Amino acid sequence: MAHDERMTKDFVRDIVDAHLASGRFGQRVHTRFPPEPNGYLHIGHAKSIVLNFGIAEEYGGKCNVRFDDTNPVREEEEFVDSILEDVRWLGYDWEDRLFYASDYFDQLYEWAVDLIRKGWAYVDDQTVDEIRAQRGDLTTPGTLSPFRDRSVDENLDLFARMRAGEFAEGERVLRAKVDMSHPNMNMRDPIMYRVLHATHHNTGDRWCIYPSYDWAHGQSDSIEGITQSICTLEFENHRPLYDWLLDRLGVHHPQQIEFARLNISYTVLSKRRLRQMVEDGLVSGWDDPRMPTLRGMRRRGYPPAALRDFLSRIGVAKVNSTIAFETLEHSIRDHLNRTARRFMGVLDPLPVTIENLPADLDDTMDFAVNPEDPGAGTRAIPFSADLVIERDDFMEDPPKGFHRLAPGREVRLRNAYLATCTEVVRDGSEVTGLVCRVDPGSRGGNAPDGRRVKGTIHWVSVPHAVEAEVRLFDRLFTVEDPMAGDGDFMSYINPDSLVVRKGCKVEPAVTGIGPGETFQFERLGYFCVDPDTTDGHLVINRTITLRDTWARIRGER
Repeated sequence: MAHDERMTKDFVRDIVDAHLASGRFGQRVHTRFPPEPNGYLHIGHAKSIVLNFGIAEEYGGKCNVRFDDTNPVREEEEFVDSILEDVRWLGYDWEDRLFYASDYFDQLYEWAVDLIRKGWAYVDDQTVDEIRAQRGDLTTPGTLSPFRDRSVDENLDLFARMRAGEFAEGERVLRAKVDMSHPNMNMRDPIMYRVLHATHHNTGDRWCIYPSYDWAHGQSDSIEGITQSICTLEFENHRPLYDWLLDRLGVHHPQQIEFARLNISYTVLSKRRLRQMVEDGLVSGWDDPRMPTLRGMRRRGYPPAALRDFLSRIGVAKVNSTIAFETLEHSIRDHLNRTARRFMGVLDPLPVTIENLPADLDDTMDFAVNPEDPGAGTRAIPFSADLVIERDDFMEDPPKGFHRLAPGREVRLRNAYLATCTEVVRDGSEVTGLVCRVDPGSRGGNAPDGRRVKGTIHWVSVPHAVEAEVRLFDRLFTVEDPMAGDGDFMSYINPDSLVVRKGCKVEPAVTGIGPGETFQFERLGYFCVDPDTTDGHLVINRTITLRDTWARIRGER
């Protein structure tokens, strides 16, 4: 599908341009998104999705989805399904190009046999811990395995027996024979296969040896005819091995290109840390709207087009950096301001009785569906003499600069009437309601004599209102870098990241909105209906405030 995000040049696209100019891959551009199905996708993965699918789209090429499913112990079909759902939600279609590394296990095995025959791989009887201890370090070369010089025939026999299930887990591995003194630690005879007696989600119990990431990844790219193998920066040191293996096999050789992974302030994007928060009950699950997972962002009401816009704005870099959370919020607000329908809701209701209108009044007032989109038309909102307003929109003894409702003060009830507070109703010291009088000639919210009224407040008609539970979500952490320093990152959890308001009153049209569509409650922010909603119990999530309240609190704006 075509997207309207800006096409921005970056070093990755410069490399693609160079490939096209040189004819290295003909005029083909073929990328892939290769997730490991061991968890849920987060916004960092979305950067890779947008980059890989975006480049394929811009150059008239193709993009595959290929699951890197080489570790059956950690992988589940549930994660496969959720990842595919998230890619679709972001707006991308892999068409008929859905693949699994496990689809290629037979070919990978045959290629491993080929490397053994060529003298480039051998079976090692040492444990993984022993192998790790012999690798050396950045200043010390590794120690050669005592099994490195086994004959080709012995290696072929042992590798076949590994596949046949004759050995226990950890008893033997297959290693590439590269260079134990190489300055790049990844080149020091890396492991290609390990014995693992586990059921695989795709191949069942057919295999008891499984390829390493380094062995499966480049060869899978080659099988699929990938031209640009785009990955994050931590794989830069793996590129020499990627190239070495493909060159030794003499097969199609894609170009691996590394880019900086996404880091966002006030956010943790480590799978392990996110899992810890879920398991420790600090969030309600992987789709908690405070989580940076795509499932959480969808439940919070973040539009996929806004996420694509954000990822386009920040671009692609070669050096790691941290993007301000405000940049993400800007893209969300900018998109929703242009597209979201407007409604009225009152989160902390204060009753208001209009004393000079009939008690049984049943009127409607016209509102714009979206003032930013005149073509969206208008909507009718029910109005009566029995209203609620936000409690914060009234003060008995207002300070200078407070332009909302107060005793004897006139304000505009949005698109309805000019109203003046004539009485304050109390239960002891608590204000429990207000009595107001409207100017009958001001219907629609305009003064008949042209007088200026500074304050405008929103309202909901009580006889027509729907009661709702509203969940006010905010940033999950209180510091910009929760992983910095010596403290436990969970000690920086924001205690106010979720505030639940019950007994809220919203206009009845909100009940016609399904989960996933984000709308604006005028003057309050952007919201969406939560999937927890049931008949008779409306649950609404705040997606984002109308402005950056955090920056204002810090005195930045």
